[in-house]
This record gives sequence, C-alpha cells and structure tokens, in this order.
Amino acid sequence: MSILKIKNVHLKIENKPILKGISLSVNKGEIHAVMGPNGSGKSTLSYMLAGREGYELESGEVKFENKDITSFLPNERANAGLFLAFQYPVELPGVSSVNFLREAVNSRRKYLGKEEFNHLNFVKEVRKVADEMFVKDEMLKRSVNVGFSGGEKKRFEILQMALLQPVLSILDETDSGLDIDALKIVSHGVNKYKNNDNAIILITHYQRLLDYIVPDFVHILVDGEIKRSGGPELAKYVEKNGYAGIINAA
Repeated sequence: MSILKIKNVHLKIENKPILKGISLSVNKGEIHAVMGPNGSGKSTLSYMLAGREGYELESGEVKFENKDITSFLPNERANAGLFLAFQYPVELPGVSSVNFLREAVNSRRKYLGKEEFNHLNFVKEVRKVADEMFVKDEMLKRSVNVGFSGGEKKRFEILQMALLQPVLSILDETDSGLDIDALKIVSHGVNKYKNNDNAIILITHYQRLLDYIVPDFVHILVDGEIKRSGGPELAKYVEKNGYAGIINAA
C-alpha cells in the first residue's frame, strides 16, 4: 500500500529552480535512500515534505496516505504521521526534554482519537522506550538538545520517532557527524522501529549508513532530478565510483 506519492514536483527558492520534476512512490514496509552531491536538492526535498515555510510547491502533487498534503501546515503533517529528523537538531534552552516529548506525543494521540498521557504515565513510557534506544535517563532531565553531543542529538531524534510512531520517517543525514559507535546505536534505533506498517526515507551522502540500515531502493538525486534508481548495489557503485559516471550518463 502506498504511503507517499510525489508526482512531477517543481520547487523554486528565491526564483531559483531547486526541484525539477521529481516523482517518487514509497510503500509500507519500504526503506528508500536518497543520495546525491551537495546542492542536489536532498534537504529541500525533506523540507518540502515536512511543510517548511518557503518550500511550497510551484507545481506537482504530493499525496500522503492518499491525501493531498500540499496545503497542510507542518503540525498537521506531523499529526498525520509524517516525521522529519533534522541534519542539525536545534537546541531549545529552558524547554524540558520530557515535557517537549509529552506535548508532541499527546498532540498526535489526540489527532488519532487516543487517550492522552498524564505526566506520570508518560515518564514511565518514555523511560522504557529511551532504554531501548540507548538514551540515558540523564538526557531526559536536560533541556532539549542543550549540552548534547552530536550523537546524543541524533539519538534524541530517533527517540522522538519511536515515541511518535509516524507512518513515514524522513531522516535527513542522520549519519552526519557520527562516529562509528554512535552510528551503530542510531541505526539500531531505526531498525528497531521499522516494521511493515511504516516506511523510511534516508537522505545521505555516504554508503556507510546503508551498511547498517539496508534500503530497498536507492535514488540518485542530481541538480534537482532523480537521475537513477536501483537497489542497494547502486549505493555501493556510488561509493566506489562517485557521482560523476551517473551524471555524465544522464
């Protein structure tokens, strides 16, 4: 069953074309990796899907679970089950990590018609999930991302994903700035969350992430267009040969 359908999407920023006719279909149970050189439009694609202001479509269609979400606000997309993990998670001084997580989770539960967590029950729930995601209890006592290392920020993002249970998760360069140990921990969290009722889009520069989170499909995005799609072997080809061969062939 299709979760996401992108059809002939064009997007400009400051009158400069960034996405130039992208089409992509993501089904339940699938992991898609989007790779490409700097400036190819990978992060723009993620921001467009999440509904970031200034990233509205010029033309094209985006359907999420058969609903046209182009007019949805970011919080409406999040409540509907779309999650974006940022390449550079921001710090929120003075905002309790536990309270931040509870408000986000309760907003989605309310949207789904489920009972909201009270503080005590949520603390029990978040500690259980945090332990599974290798997030230390001490991190939950701090303000959001304040004083976190790069690896801790990424683990906190994956904890959010595990608690929110989105239908589609878009991970924008989750491997950026991670050493090998942190990469393994983050990948473990992603793999533990993944099931046949959801889907993941991985946006990355490097094949190494795909050693730990194995994609079903790999798409090479160059200059705002998907130039080639294939299986995991395509990522290995890019790792060995770079993007030049694909760009020249296209």
